[in-house]
Amino acid sequence: MPRRARIFYCRDPHVLRRLSMASLAMTAALVLFVLSFPMAAGQQALDLGGSPKDPLKQTPGKVVVLVFVRTDCPISNRYAPLLQEMSVKYGSEAAFWLVFPDKNESPESIRSYLQEFNYKLPALRDREHSLVKKSGAKVTPEAAVFNSKRALVYHGRIDDLYREFGKARRAATTHELADAIEAASKGVAPPSAAAEGVGCFISDLK
Repeated sequence: MPRRARIFYCRDPHVLRRLSMASLAMTAALVLFVLSFPMAAGQQALDLGGSPKDPLKQTPGKVVVLVFVRTDCPISNRYAPLLQEMSVKYGSEAAFWLVFPDKNESPESIRSYLQEFNYKLPALRDREHSLVKKSGAKVTPEAAVFNSKRALVYHGRIDDLYREFGKARRAATTHELADAIEAASKGVAPPSAAAEGVGCFISDLK
């Protein structure tokens, strides 16, 4: 005849307290393990060498400017000289990054693009759209400005050169990105917190 399992009840408060603390410690260890699991790295932006990179942690004290572009977007291409000029002009106050959100663009194609347009800016691949989500970006080209405290203070178009896709003015009449950088470098709010961009839509947005 099989034996019945015996169930023991512990009523000693000291033992119960130790068991509870051990359980909490095991739970904390499990949480840390999950947070450190390699999948977390896959959700970050990557440099062209494949290493995770967070541009918001790279230059403490500086304004951070993320510019979302695509190699096959004609409007992105047209802004290349201006973006390069702005990165030089505001180099002491702001750190510029080019962000490529298209999942189909390889490091090789991005390197060719940077060489073709004479870019000297660091480039990131945002295949999982972690930076897209932080910036509220919807099209390329579009910019996001984070102040020295890493608060998003502006996102949207670079200027109003384009009225709509394929229709450009002779010259821009407003300069939202430049205004936002200058304001953020002084620790004040930009004249505008957002301005709708004109360009190529970022695919697979959720």
